[in-house]
Parts: sequence; C-alpha cells; structure tokens
Amino acid sequence: MGSSVDAAVSQAQSAIETVSPAIALLDAQGTVVGWSQAARRLVGYSAAEVVGRSAGVLLVAADDRVKAAQAAQEGTLWGRWSDFARVRHRDGHNIDVRLHVSSLSGQDGPDRWVVWATDKAMLPAGQTGTTGVVPFLATLLLPSRLPIGVGIQDTNLRCVWGNDIQGSWDGVPLPQRLGRRLTEAAPGTEAETVEAVMHQVLETGDSAMDVDYPALLPANVRSNRILTASFFRLDDAQERALGVCMCTVSVDVTDSGRARERLAILGEASRRIGTTLDVMQTSQELADLAVPFLADYATVDLAESVPLGEEPLAHLGPQDGRIPAFRRAGLASIHPGTPESLFARGQPVFVPPTSPFTKVLRSGKSHFEPILDTSPGTWLDRHGALAEKIREHAMHSLMVVPIRARGVVLGVAVFVRTEDPRPFEVDDLLLAEELVSWAALALDNARRYVRERSVALALQRLLHPHRPTGGSAADVAWRYLPADSYHGIGGDWFDVIPLSGARVALVVGDVVGHGINAAAKMGQLRTVMHTLAEMDMPPDEVLARLDEQVIRLTEAEADPSPSGSTTTMAATCLYAVYDPVTSTCTMARAGHPPPAVIDPHGHVTFPDLPAGAPLGLELVPFESVTLKLAEGSLLALYTDGLVEARDQDINAGMNRLRAALARPHHTLDDLCSSTVDTLRAKPPRDDVTLLLARTHALNADQVASWQFPSDLAAVSRARTLATRQLTQWGLEDLADSTELIVSELFTNSIIHGNSKDTIDLRLIRHGMLTCEVSDASHCHPLLRHPSTTDERGRGLFLVTQLSRRWGTRHIPDGKVIWVDQQLPANA
Repeated sequence: MGSSVDAAVSQAQSAIETVSPAIALLDAQGTVVGWSQAARRLVGYSAAEVVGRSAGVLLVAADDRVKAAQAAQEGTLWGRWSDFARVRHRDGHNIDVRLHVSSLSGQDGPDRWVVWATDKAMLPAGQTGTTGVVPFLATLLLPSRLPIGVGIQDTNLRCVWGNDIQGSWDGVPLPQRLGRRLTEAAPGTEAETVEAVMHQVLETGDSAMDVDYPALLPANVRSNRILTASFFRLDDAQERALGVCMCTVSVDVTDSGRARERLAILGEASRRIGTTLDVMQTSQELADLAVPFLADYATVDLAESVPLGEEPLAHLGPQDGRIPAFRRAGLASIHPGTPESLFARGQPVFVPPTSPFTKVLRSGKSHFEPILDTSPGTWLDRHGALAEKIREHAMHSLMVVPIRARGVVLGVAVFVRTEDPRPFEVDDLLLAEELVSWAALALDNARRYVRERSVALALQRLLHPHRPTGGSAADVAWRYLPADSYHGIGGDWFDVIPLSGARVALVVGDVVGHGINAAAKMGQLRTVMHTLAEMDMPPDEVLARLDEQVIRLTEAEADPSPSGSTTTMAATCLYAVYDPVTSTCTMARAGHPPPAVIDPHGHVTFPDLPAGAPLGLELVPFESVTLKLAEGSLLALYTDGLVEARDQDINAGMNRLRAALARPHHTLDDLCSSTVDTLRAKPPRDDVTLLLARTHALNADQVASWQFPSDLAAVSRARTLATRQLTQWGLEDLADSTELIVSELFTNSIIHGNSKDTIDLRLIRHGMLTCEVSDASHCHPLLRHPSTTDERGRGLFLVTQLSRRWGTRHIPDGKVIWVDQQLPANA
C-alpha cells in the first residue's frame, strides 16, 4: 500500500494542524466546569450555555445518556469511556464524534475528568495522516489508543489537576508539579519555553497543536521516544479564562512509520466509508478499503434485519438451536472474482454453529487467530467446503470482528491474509476494529434511516388522498415523489376537496423539514385544512384560520420550562377554489410558489397572486385573487422541490416549468409525468409534488336560478318552479323531496331574515342535484334532534334525512344554505 498511503500522508499535514479537538473539563458528577473554543465550534454552545450543566444533555442516543448518568453516580465510569457517540449541535442537527475521557487528580477536592471529542467527519476527503511523528490529534484517531499525559494549569499557570502519565512522559511526578508552576517544579529554559506557550494560549484563546516538548529530566525518558504537547484554553461560565489544558503524547520514533500508515488508512475510512445511506453499499466500502490495505480477502455479513431497517438482536447468536439469518453485504479480494468466497454478494450466508463466527456473535468480542489452525480436530473438520477453500487459497491468518453500534451487533467482518506472508499482529486487529467502528456507525445510521423512511413513506401514503377527483368541476392528475436517501421524506401534501355548488378546492402545501416529524405535521395540517374547507370560507380566510392553528400547534409542542427550547412549525400553502358555474377560480397563498395557468392553446402564465407569509409567522394578512378561466384551462399547483435547484435561480426553474407545461395536446396524466421527469433535480434535494386540474364549465341548461321576495306566499311559487325544472331534467323522482327541501329552506330564510330582502333559489345538476337558497341574513341554521313532544325544530332534521349532505357558506352579502341529493340511477 506504500505509494497510496504516502500520497494520503503527504496531503494531510495542513489538515491535521488546523483542526483542534473539542475539550471539556467535568467534575466528578459529570457537570461541565471548563469549555474550550474548539468545543464551541464543534457543537455551537458557548461556555456560558454549557458550564454548570450536565455533559449528558449533549448526548443524543438514550444508551449514551444512561452511560453518562451512571458515570455521574459512580464517579468512575467516565474513565472507561472511549467510543463513538452522537452529540446534539445547538442548531438541532446531530454530529457523530469519537469520545476519549481521562481522569485527573488534584491536591484536594474531588477528581476531575477531561473529555476530548473529535468529529467523525473532521478531515477533508483524502486528507489524512501526518508527517514525522504521531501528533495529539492523531493519537485520538488512531486505534492504538496511546496514553495521553494531561495537566490543567490555572490562570497563574499553577498545575491544579493532572494525571500520572504526564509525569512518566516528562519526568516531573504529579505530586511534585501540583500547586506549582512548571518553572518551579523543574527550573530551566525548557520549562520557561513551555510556560511561554501556555501564557500565549491563555491570552489569545488560540490552541497550540503539537509543540515540541522537551523531556525535563532526560534521564527518566527513553532516548528513542520524543514528546509533543498541545495546549488549549478552558473558559468558565462567564466565558473568562479558567486555565490551560496541556496534553502530551510520547511516540516511539521506530514505530512512527507504521503509525502514519494506520492513520492514513483511517483517513481513507472517513472519506470512503458511509458515502450513502445504503447498508449494502457501506458494507462493500468497508471490504474495498480493507483490501489490500489490511487484508488479502475480506467479507462483511449483516443480519437479515439490518438491510430492512429492523431492530437487530442485542446479541446475535444461536437461539433455540438456530442461527440468525445473515446476508453477504460486502466482499473483496486481491483476486478477480473473489474465488475465496462460498457466497456471492447479496446471497444468504450459512454461519457454522461451531466456529469462531458464532463465538464472536455470542460474546461481541473479536476473534484473533494470527496463525490459522487448519490441523485435524479443529472446528474446520465439520465444515468441509469452508476448509477446502481455506486450503485451496492458503489462508493463514484470520480476524473476525463484530460490527457493533450503540450496544447491538449488526453482523461480522472477516479479514484474511493469503499471499501476504505476514501474520496479523495486535495492531492490525486494533486497526480492523477501528475501521469496523467507522462502518458500524454508518451502517446503524443507514438502518435507522431505512426504518424512519419506511415509516414516513407509510405515513405519507396514508395521509395523501388515494383517489382524488375533481367531480364535475375538473379532471385531476398528480405526482408525489419523495426526496432521495440523503434528505429523507419531506412534508409535502396535496388535496382535492369537493365543495358545495359543484365547486372544488385544490390544495398544495409544504411543511418545512424532512423525516417522520415533517410527515406527522403535514398530517395535522391536512386534517385542519379539510375541516376548514368543509366550513366553506373564502381562500384568504381559510389560510388565516390555518395560520392560527399552526401557531397553536407550535405553542402546544413548546417546552414550558424556563430553559426549554422553542419549536417552530413553518409551512407554505396554496389554496384555490374553482367554480364551474361561473368558470372562476379564487386563490390565496401563504409563502408558496404561485400556480401556473395554461389556457386551451398552451399559453402559460403565473398569476400575480400576493405571496403572503409562510404559515406560523403571523406577519401579514392573506389576500385572495379571482380569475376568469376559459373552459379547458389547466391549473398547475406544485411545491418548490419541482422548480428549485442548488445551482440555479428559481426564475430559471419557473421558466423550465413554463416550457414543460406548454403542451396542450398531451393527456393530463402524460403531461403530469413528463413535467416531473423533466424538472426533477438529479439528485433531488426535496420532495416533489405536482397537481394538475383541467377545468370544466357547466352548461347553461345545467343551472337554473330565480329570485323571490321574502314572503311566505313565494314558497308555493318556488316549489312549482323547482318541480318544473326537475321535469325538464328528467329528475321527476326527486320532485317530492326537492319540494320539501325548498319549503323548509325558504321558510327558514323568511323567519330569520328581513322582509325587505330577496331570496334566491338555484338548482344545479352535476354529479348530483344541488339546491341552494341564499339570503342577506348571516344567521346560520342549526340542526336539532327534536323529541317526540317538540312542536318545532323538525325541518332541518327532515332535510338531513332527505339529502346526501347539507350545509351553509358565507357570501359577501349574506349566506347560502345548500342541499345535495343523489341522482337516481337512471338519470
């Protein structure tokens, strides 16, 4: 691997030198007492926000928080923690880090703990390693886990806490240095040089990485080892300097070359493993990296539940005499075609019940066999096919490493040497375990993502309309495409809601964010929107009411504690109501992209519709605009995922949409598909939703209307005209029920209205028969369920029994009471 590793090493020195690990100082209970600037850069919290709080609150995973709580109770567990963990950034996103913890002692009082955290993604692609010796940061990344000497100096540079390792490195024992400055514990120019660096760090706050650190008592330090020290300032709760943390590592010069190679391989792991959220791809990336850097042949086998996103078993092993099902997810060899493998990639894998593999699954610990024993009497006697492969390809050294993440075993990784005559060494096992740790975290993230994505998709499918129809008002077609695997499911939604009077409501909305939370919030808004649509209010008022509900939902989810975080639920929405009787469309939007209107000749326009503010901000009122549409016009409602791209202005996306929609001769379904296929970004960063509606206009002979004075004498005339119209439409079967409905609605308007006003009657024949009575009164009738002794209140109850549904809606100068009746089968 010489040339490729040297190339990686030569590119990396500047990257290592410019990155500082995040450092925190904790007391015995795990409370933060000191905070570095690098820690602020990593997680976004200032010292004022963190100092005095438990370090466990920054941990995302429940098992990590439990471990932190146990550490706080026992006071010793912190020192045994050196593993991957996930921490929460101040802005809400999560960061995967490697944590190292070391205990410190002082002259008096409880012990302290120093925590180093290095970001898993801290190194740029292809920039790993260092030159010369292994620096402090490299020590945190290397699998060898070299001991680190630590000393905490106060603002007067007196040592207040430290560990014994520091004394073993530089020859100044801890009892000799506690309470003293370094120049007092070991006078000389070397100590003065070190103190000058610490004073500069204390004054400026800038870390000093990998400074040559002389052995103050050379006789106590081996001549083939050199020391480097890194210095970091710690701040208190007022963000004032608390002191300086000095971290020292000792490196054997004879081993530095191999350490550089291991560091370079780990850097390659940060670049090449976990590039996708696909567990099969991640497994293959692990195998490809291991060969030939570490092994001549490598396999990665995952439990069957992992690719499906299901929970793996806490300990994978024989249960009731049965071995859990595995699948070969990664496979690599120095030989083309991987002839060493009994199973192809993607195939189920047979796990021998008596073998090192099951031992690893039971214990969760690696199996290390530098010299593979193939003599008679071993476990291979029971597995002839595998033994034959081992002998055929001269497999002589073996490592089997469990793939563990957050307390569960996901599978096993196997590393074998064939043509390389060297047996594996302990450092090789440590490196293999470190590589598998990188991969395990990526695999667990991918598994969790698959599970969340599956749930979110199921929720999306459940919440989206299954068979939307525009009735007599419009033909509709729609497409919904979730975002790619990097960005997850979003909060897009759409709806086609039948309204009274043959009208239809068209809705498209977008909840900000991705994942199952966005999908759940989308479901809440869709439910609220249905309720508001049933109230038959104008579009601007519907959005105003929806805005109020978003604010209430946000307040309900907020943490009521004084230190609790606030939540937001931002969303955009476009709400349009099309009336086929008048061929008009009334629209309002809340921060959503404008609709497109395509006339029957294919001319595309974007109406000048007031943008409005996104829902949940309560900034400006919403406004409605009414357009007159020619019959056969096309309305296109969409979400921003269709027109936005990272490398383009949104106007460019709108122009592309205009061109894609200007095809009047396409069928509605074909136009919907071709538009999405043409405009969808590759790869998509957001959900894409497109709703198309081709409008219809009702013929004049489908609508009949009359105006009457507000007088009881007009009721008989209204019934007669209604019956006559039904006869013309061939709906004589509905005459009796319609007469009763007209009588009740007219009587209600006369009783509750003004005698000087007029009453309008309108009949609409579409997919059903609609009877509308409108007046100038704003008094809405209420349905009652009269008892047997009541003399009044039976009218609307009777209407309910005779109709499919009924309701009221506002109009500018009063109200409309409408009743729908199902048409006879022979109509």
